[in-house]
Amino acid sequence: MVKELREQTGAGMMDVKRALTEAGGNMEEARTILRKKGLAAATKKAGRITSEGAVQAYTSGNVGVLVEINCETDFVARTDQFRQFADDLAKLIAKSKANSVDQLSSEAWNGETVAQKTQHVIAKIGENVTIRRFQRFEAPAGATIGTYIHAGGKIGVMVELVANNKNDRAQEVARDVAMHVAAAEPRFLRREDVTQKDLDSEREIAREQALKSGKPENIVEKMVTGKIEKFYGEACLLEQPYIRNDKQNVSDYLKSAGKEAGCAYTVTRFVRYKLGEGIEKRGDDFAAEVMTYLK
Repeated sequence: MVKELREQTGAGMMDVKRALTEAGGNMEEARTILRKKGLAAATKKAGRITSEGAVQAYTSGNVGVLVEINCETDFVARTDQFRQFADDLAKLIAKSKANSVDQLSSEAWNGETVAQKTQHVIAKIGENVTIRRFQRFEAPAGATIGTYIHAGGKIGVMVELVANNKNDRAQEVARDVAMHVAAAEPRFLRREDVTQKDLDSEREIAREQALKSGKPENIVEKMVTGKIEKFYGEACLLEQPYIRNDKQNVSDYLKSAGKEAGCAYTVTRFVRYKLGEGIEKRGDDFAAEVMTYLK
């Protein structure tokens, strides 16, 4: 009975024994007691910093999902329970119409809500777990979704690629571009997507640097123009040197790949998540992670 209840709830042996004693040997009541205690413990953990975890990708037909799920330690992020939760959640998002984490939290999931399921995971693994962000692409006809996960979930990318006629190579090209995005960190798809605020900031920096040269105004303007072109080449995906052949940019790669496949490829959008970016980091070492997990 103890073993069965432990397998069902993921609770510790002593907790299970105490719950069974309190419930007078009634399995169902003991499960309820454990659930209440587990959720109470999970609530206490909900304020802890979560900067580890994984970026998970999932595709099904014309739908693609990229989601970042955080926990407190890398040790827990590598466990089967956490990985299964991330995988199951990505599959749920693929069927969902939620546009935000708040909306997703109230979505139904096997008779409960996503928020409740998350609390159960917190209770089982003993760490705070948060769904940080997600993106769902629903590709139109003629489009392919490519994903790439780097270093076991440290970086994740999703790319939407459109071909003007159906061909078998589209998936390969989409993945190649996704790998490039993971490595090159583009901020924009094309130069037209650069915000005026970003452009003004870059222009101001470039001008200040150029003025220090002491060159005439007409030369300064040419220097600023050159620096802005360099900025476009670094920040815009289609203008970046392609990682597998820096003699061509990504736009050139798409043209050459399309020529070989007898079609035209166009990247219409992409998203790149880096695990934990912008989140305060913990200072625990690996031994501390293990001890935290075993408590």
